Amino acid sequence: MPKRTDINSVLVIGSGPIVIGQACEFDYSGTQACRVLRAEGLRVILVNSNPATIMTDPEFADATYIEPITPEFVEKVIAKERPDALLPTLGGQTALNAAVALAENGVLDKYGVELIGADIDAIQRGENRELFKQIVEKVGAESARSWVCHTLEECLEAVEDLHYPVVVRPSFTMGGAGSGMA
Repeated sequence: MPKRTDINSVLVIGSGPIVIGQACEFDYSGTQACRVLRAEGLRVILVNSNPATIMTDPEFADATYIEPITPEFVEKVIAKERPDALLPTLGGQTALNAAVALAENGVLDKYGVELIGADIDAIQRGENRELFKQIVEKVGAESARSWVCHTLEECLEAVEDLHYPVVVRPSFTMGGAGSGMA
């Protein structure tokens, strides 16, 4: 893949605080991405709510914001720094959720920021259980039987079809938050 000359600055969204056994791979990969992007001559802007990560060391980014990873705050950084691109795929669920919100709210278009690493469609297809299920079925791949439910009544109907035990898992959550067994 040839080097892109139309991108001079990249906003990287980090993963935020790390819980032991969770998300350290995002911290490592994000740090390496910042290092490589700078080595390629790009200006790196970092938003990460974890002050303890090595990613926030001055050598890894040209501008670092240790602030909450929210669409509202990231928009302020975009307005101030005017990056050419946004790279959220190395920041885990929090970064992906922020990127989706920024795209859906028109912020990326407003400031001419390109989403790189994965486009909005790819993120949504991977995170939205209903869209993902449709893709799996369309290509004829095997997967666990499942239902997409939005109400308690739909859940009870699903249980009649699937039988207990069932795994309940929401879309767009981090580390299985909100999941359960019934």
